[in-house]
Amino acid sequence: MEFVLRKWKPEDAASILEYANNEKIAAALRNAFPHPYTLEDAKAYIRACIEKGGDRQVTRAILVNGHAAGSIGMFFGTDVYEKSAELGYWLGEPFWGQGIMSEAVIRMCRYVFAKYDIERIFAEPFAGNRASRRVLEKAGFTLEGVLRSSVYKNGMLQDSCMYALLRR
Repeated sequence: MEFVLRKWKPEDAASILEYANNEKIAAALRNAFPHPYTLEDAKAYIRACIEKGGDRQVTRAILVNGHAAGSIGMFFGTDVYEKSAELGYWLGEPFWGQGIMSEAVIRMCRYVFAKYDIERIFAEPFAGNRASRRVLEKAGFTLEGVLRSSVYKNGMLQDSCMYALLRR
């Protein structure tokens, strides 16, 4: 399925609300991604993406059929992690299983490696999130390890996985 990655615009808020207000998505992400997800949450997220874009992070809307249906971002490390970036992403449930996210990850990684002095991109999906792990594997990431009982989400301890992609 065709999609476009582009910078966020304030008018994306209503579209994001439509897809982000989903308990399944929130269950697979950090607690900073709320459920229920409100229009104010969408506006605040987009505002933060616009204001913080550039030196410390790169975030893009994932547009499907002209509507913002998800998000992908790279968040650059500091101090001894200044050559690393953390990848985060989500996509509206109607578009799962269509190869969109794997291709979005590939495009974003190519862009960040070409434009920034980054040597390592990593992601840390919950171990039980097989779909997200598959996205990373299809995009060329390597599983570096399982972090046992590293995540506390919805009253439960869960394992997470460390995946990475190196410039070389």
